Amino acid sequence: MKPVIALVGRPNVGKSTLFNRLTKTRDAIVADFAGLTRDRHYGDGRLGGREYIVIDTGGFEPDSSTGIVKEMAKQTRQAVAEADAVIFVVDVRTGLAGQDLDIGRYLRQCNKRVFVAINKAEGMSDSPLLAEFHELGMGEPHPVSAAHGQGIRSLLEAVLDSFGPEPEDDDTDAPDDADERVIRLAVAGRPNVGKSTLINTWLGEERLVAFDMPGTTRDAISVDFERDGQKFQLIDTAGLRRKGKVFEAIEKFSVVKTLQAISDANVVLLLIDATQGVSDQDAHIAGYVLDSGRAVVVAINKWDAIDSYQRETLERQIHTRLAFLRFAPILQISALKRQGLGPLWKALADAYSSAYRKMTTPVLTRLVHEAVEHQQPKRSGVSRPKLRYAHQGGMNPPIVVIHGNALEGVSDVYKRYLEGRIRDHYKLVGTPLRIEMRSSKNPFAET
Repeated sequence: MKPVIALVGRPNVGKSTLFNRLTKTRDAIVADFAGLTRDRHYGDGRLGGREYIVIDTGGFEPDSSTGIVKEMAKQTRQAVAEADAVIFVVDVRTGLAGQDLDIGRYLRQCNKRVFVAINKAEGMSDSPLLAEFHELGMGEPHPVSAAHGQGIRSLLEAVLDSFGPEPEDDDTDAPDDADERVIRLAVAGRPNVGKSTLINTWLGEERLVAFDMPGTTRDAISVDFERDGQKFQLIDTAGLRRKGKVFEAIEKFSVVKTLQAISDANVVLLLIDATQGVSDQDAHIAGYVLDSGRAVVVAINKWDAIDSYQRETLERQIHTRLAFLRFAPILQISALKRQGLGPLWKALADAYSSAYRKMTTPVLTRLVHEAVEHQQPKRSGVSRPKLRYAHQGGMNPPIVVIHGNALEGVSDVYKRYLEGRIRDHYKLVGTPLRIEMRSSKNPFAET
């Protein structure tokens, strides 16, 4: 699992600037205005081979009791609760404020790894002004400048080193033996589509509840399961709703863990409620699964609860709103009545095997050459792209790397054409397939 790092501090100390620096984006609004942003903001980052998730929060006032400030404080408490480590951001220019001491007391009560980042300290690594922040009693403070990028790497290394050594290559890319491997299956979807009901049906017992009680740890719940000799880890995720529709803290709490579970899964089962149709949020979740590169199977739950007209409408919605998941099998089930579960298991197994399909270089090269003979890529400028050979560059999702000349001119349409030829040959279902083009360098280009 990727470690989760929350940025906490009073208003205008540079949390959003630091967030943008850690994620190498400009996603966070740098200026803080009351009422502008209430929700926590999540972003992915990487340092070397280590990946992590960063949570940006609003200005934190632990003792606030009214208005927007109270709502922002609630969001920050949730971010701290779901984080594995906290970066406590303070401002060297204003010095140690009473509000900083209040935040420090709160963080000590939370029993989290806390790292103090003294922001706006460009060129002040030896300044005596840094000494007063030792009063927080949270270890050695780290002077940084989020705006200029100074001290960020050493701060991040200290945070990530607290989770142990850098992990070696993950075995998810190349399983040694599919029969001995535990398949991580995440069940995702909007609230109340029947995720927990489906897992309970699989297990044959009321093992999971749909909602967690307030005050408990709201994580993606995993359950070990074995079927026909194959071991699974079933992951029941929290329901994801559109950001503007999420009002209850109990739902907001688990979003980051749900996204983590999808990213770390081998196969994702996207569950859709037949009685509610395919919403924009279903498409949003499907898009995140696709971006994560995970194999996916779409199951329409409560199929028995709709009439023929509703079924026709639903099928049209699937073809329009989930058009980018044409490779994914779509099945109709009823978790409550145990209908359609046999074909569902077969589809999940096919999607998993497709995600880890081994493709040899000679066969891939032959497929590419046959595709070019059938239809050549269009000219780009004065030259036509030449596709010479191909090999497999990874699994889960399968990656095909094609080498040649002037391949930067290959259009997306032609890449989809190549993808279709490769899919048909290897019978890939339920998994994305990524095509990468690598052009040979011209040794005479600079002469």
